[in-house]
Amino acid sequence: GPKLQRDLDIMGESLQVTLMPEEPEDMWHTYNLLQVGDSLRASTFRKVLTESSTGSVGSNRVRTTLTISVEAIDFDTQACQLRVKGTNIQENEYVKMGAYHTIELELNRKFTLAKKVWDSVVLERIEQACDPAQQADLAAVIMQEGLANIVLVTPAMTLLRAKVEVTIPRKRRGNCSQHDKALERFFEAVMQGILRHISFDIVKCVLVASPGFVKDQFCTYLFGQAVKTDNKILLENRSKFVQVHSSSGHKYSLKEVLSDPTVTSRLADTKAAGEVKVLEDFYKMLQQEPDRAFYGVAHVEKANEAMAIDVLLISDELFRHQEVATRSRYVKLVDNVRDNGGTVRIFSSLHVSGEQLNQLSGVAAILRFPIADLSDAEEDSSSDEE
Repeated sequence: GPKLQRDLDIMGESLQVTLMPEEPEDMWHTYNLLQVGDSLRASTFRKVLTESSTGSVGSNRVRTTLTISVEAIDFDTQACQLRVKGTNIQENEYVKMGAYHTIELELNRKFTLAKKVWDSVVLERIEQACDPAQQADLAAVIMQEGLANIVLVTPAMTLLRAKVEVTIPRKRRGNCSQHDKALERFFEAVMQGILRHISFDIVKCVLVASPGFVKDQFCTYLFGQAVKTDNKILLENRSKFVQVHSSSGHKYSLKEVLSDPTVTSRLADTKAAGEVKVLEDFYKMLQQEPDRAFYGVAHVEKANEAMAIDVLLISDELFRHQEVATRSRYVKLVDNVRDNGGTVRIFSSLHVSGEQLNQLSGVAAILRFPIADLSDAEEDSSSDEE
């Protein structure tokens, strides 16, 4: 079913949408949809003081549905938890009008979001979140002897699906049997993890990364078992497995793997690699034809006025809880570039490529034709930059 279930109703002037987050990544999408001033209606807990007949006062948590006007939004990337603070704007038996409350959004519970303005970037985000085909098309098994992390890489984030740890005794001279038995147990556990957590109808590529020969030994084991047990799924998807080098079996080694040129060329089909490649194209252009590679909002807007933008690179960070004027400046830029036949790539700041783009101020463009140096334009617009 759709990942964020939605229905749009016209309510007076403001449009509202009801969504149901079904997995951690949906919380990240929701975080990017929310802005200060929106109203959010959701089921939540409230501590309520009760007085018994004897006059003793106790407190208990009651579940109630509240509608708040959003004032602050806090997202914890590790736990994928989203807390939204605001003031109550609808009569409620437990909470006074205007009282503060923090709603923690929960998986598999609906919430309703109303906005005064629904711009193209928000609507596109909802489309993307509701389309499962857009999700994790890249998986990785990052391993070393005795440790493996099985992760899914989606367009917006890296999700750890399983961690396999098996103690493997060292090889003794003249007796490797304990070591080999433990290694086989370890490989078996990793294989089960792959079968349990990787759905091959979505995943286009499985990176198997390790230092040394662990990856080679593992793949030999994996496909040996697949042939022995006639495992159709593994045999049919054999071509999706790509062996690459990593410095360790820890999750952080994924970063270096994804930036290795041999890997990126093999990942050209997957979404996460799409952004990485566009950023590389931008850097190449910056070196070879600097008059066709602009960054910083003032320069990029000038290029947009000249209808010169072929590809716009923009960070989702620029759309997040900005005051309306700033945000609509960026939305207008996105809409203009598309109207002029350009391509827009919105980068996720949870992705390595997004972090890099944020270092370039979060907005950059590859131009169709060169435009002479604009350093004087920078002075004009630096006053309205803030």
